[in-house]
Amino acid sequence: MVQRFFGLAPLLLAAALTSCGLATADDARLEAALAAAGDSAGQLQKALDAAPADQAAGVRFLIENMPERDLRSLSAEYLLENTKLAYQAWREAPWRAEVDEATFLNYVLPYACVNERRDRWRADFYARLKPLVADSKSAGEAATVLNNQVFKLLGVRYSTKRAKADQSPYESTESGLASCTGLSVILIDACRAVGVPARFVGVPLWSDHSGNHSWVEVWDDGWRFTGAAEPTGMRLDEGWFTGRAALAKRDTPRYAVYAASFARTPLTFPCVWDRSIDYVWATNVTDRYTKAKASDLSGEQGYARLQVLNAAGERLACGVRLVDSEQQVVGEGETRDERFDANDHLSFVVERGKPYTAKVSIGEADVDAELTVGDREQLFTLHAAAPAPADEPKSQQSVSGDKPVRALRRWLEKPAGERPALAEQAFADAPLSRKQAESAKKLLWADHAERIRNERSQEIKDRVIVDGDRKMPFFYQTFGRQPKAGRRLFISMHGGGGAPAAVNDQQYRNQQHLYEPAEGVYLAPRAPTNTWDLWHQEHIDRMFARLIEDLIVLESVDPDRVYLMGYSAGGDGAYQLAPRMADRLAAAAMMAGHPNDASPLGLRNIGFAIYMGGNDAAYDRNQVAKEWGDRLDKLAAEDPDGYKHQVTIYPDKGHWMDREDASAVPWMSQQRRNPTPDRVVWKQDDVLHQQFYWLATDTPKQGALVTAEQKGQQITVEPNEAPALRVRLSDAMLDLDEPVTVVVDGRTVFDAVVPRTIGTLAGTLAERGDPGLVFAAEIALPDDK
Repeated sequence: MVQRFFGLAPLLLAAALTSCGLATADDARLEAALAAAGDSAGQLQKALDAAPADQAAGVRFLIENMPERDLRSLSAEYLLENTKLAYQAWREAPWRAEVDEATFLNYVLPYACVNERRDRWRADFYARLKPLVADSKSAGEAATVLNNQVFKLLGVRYSTKRAKADQSPYESTESGLASCTGLSVILIDACRAVGVPARFVGVPLWSDHSGNHSWVEVWDDGWRFTGAAEPTGMRLDEGWFTGRAALAKRDTPRYAVYAASFARTPLTFPCVWDRSIDYVWATNVTDRYTKAKASDLSGEQGYARLQVLNAAGERLACGVRLVDSEQQVVGEGETRDERFDANDHLSFVVERGKPYTAKVSIGEADVDAELTVGDREQLFTLHAAAPAPADEPKSQQSVSGDKPVRALRRWLEKPAGERPALAEQAFADAPLSRKQAESAKKLLWADHAERIRNERSQEIKDRVIVDGDRKMPFFYQTFGRQPKAGRRLFISMHGGGGAPAAVNDQQYRNQQHLYEPAEGVYLAPRAPTNTWDLWHQEHIDRMFARLIEDLIVLESVDPDRVYLMGYSAGGDGAYQLAPRMADRLAAAAMMAGHPNDASPLGLRNIGFAIYMGGNDAAYDRNQVAKEWGDRLDKLAAEDPDGYKHQVTIYPDKGHWMDREDASAVPWMSQQRRNPTPDRVVWKQDDVLHQQFYWLATDTPKQGALVTAEQKGQQITVEPNEAPALRVRLSDAMLDLDEPVTVVVDGRTVFDAVVPRTIGTLAGTLAERGDPGLVFAAEIALPDDK
């Protein structure tokens, strides 16, 4: 069936089943490899010249696809031995007829799986392991035999105490310990040694954030999987991780499943143990683990599978909506581009024999394709006349045709309760231009503000914030004329502490009128408890964050002019809360309190004032205030652009300073928050936070210290004591159209363009409800903590 389309360019729709193979590299690729080899080019040429005719294609394949580190280091002898033994094992294997040359070249011949040390393992493994599979009739059977026996034979077991994740086979056998990565490398090399095609598979992060994992796929009339050193008898396609893998997200890079490829592809494998590695190629195989099989269909159903090819035969990512004859939407999605496995297609479950229309977006045009599925599975290939521009900057690309902002707008038009999860939408991870990111942020903020108005107006009217079984009543009063940028917000904490409720109630009433700003919202909360630490328990951080989020929308508070202050026990709270909530504040003032175990390090980017009576000797408050002043003086001297502070000790005053401390209000009012400072010092308290300015971690650790600095296009983190640290970025900080370099503890771990995405914008907005802390891009740093 042939259909013609009009608009952008003629398209041809043909129902066809396709197969893929490895394209033969031209001489230019070989010449480029030899040039990149430098002084080692002679070794490579020697290997090419010495290779027997029936092995020459293998040597050439390796050289054309080798990373530069190998081009400059591997000898002709190494390559020739590896190639000879690989061909020998392939040709001897009983399953030889099921393994074509393309599969052999990419998954039997290679001497490495990912970035591990290049050991000379093949002759040794062939001699030791060949007898184990002598009776195996299929590649799958051989792989299960090896998985059951090779780790006992080599004396290697799983352990988190291994020296490193990416160990080579002999590094693992020498120590007897290996991670899932090292175990997978051993099993893959064992399989390849006896002619079984095998490849390295992994997920950077499970969608439930419970960690990452690596495993193995082997070719046995299709790709089958198994966990290394985790045999399930003589069966494949079973493992403890199948449930988690089924929840992987193909279009969310950190949650997708990837298979390593020695042949070059448009996608690199995410080596989570070292993010700087960019020479391990990959395909996205997530759907192999998540999508239903054709055998799960009812009798009248079938799969319509779609792909779009440009004039060069390259797959394109295009937005597709499939509608039935009554124009009801059957499904939406995006066709796969060259980042994905060649057999991975956009698929819809349809009724066989019924007509459907695929509304396909290519570039700025929308075109329709009529299709009818006759079989259980049918692939429809759309040929676009014009290829996608090859030189278009990554940051300017988007979901083909169906612009991500347009797709976001359609998603937002649905009632909130009927929206599918945003993270699962194709547009969520589509790269945005700067203009698109700005538009998307405005749309997301408008939707957020509307939700706050609908869901939280009542708690502000009721003057109470609820957190679990705790309630925090509050009083507030508005002063002065609202500035164009929004009102200031002063949160003022009362004294009292470990006392009867009536005492704290009286202190709360006193705090309501203790200070008066010239302009702003003055808010005095009543602590939910009556304990000595009533202002620095964990629930206070959440309640204050919610208050700020509410009032930004409901009282037009300027998020860059939020101030925290407190007297006596409230001063204790100011000492504790200001460093750990500094990213929400412009300044803080402490009156007559004690810091207990608080650290001032987090105060680097806000103003901090200390007011104390010289005679306020209880708990050594006066002495400790002077000591904190000295510490802040030292920090400011070492970091002249940070730690703005003011310390005032009234020599003749006791615990009550006769309102002299009210001068803190105009001093704080002059301070303005910078939500993206060029230097961040993050010290975790005993109350843990997952975000701080443009840094984040899902697994905060008490006492961990992170210092991060941004200069131009480089982020330097030293020290980094935080597990799984993430760096958030915006166009206000640097140029997201240019590569960003991240150096951690003296080592470059990232150097690439970071895409802006709607998913990152939406995620960071949802975390804090603060327009100044919404970021368009994010980098996950290697987690070696």
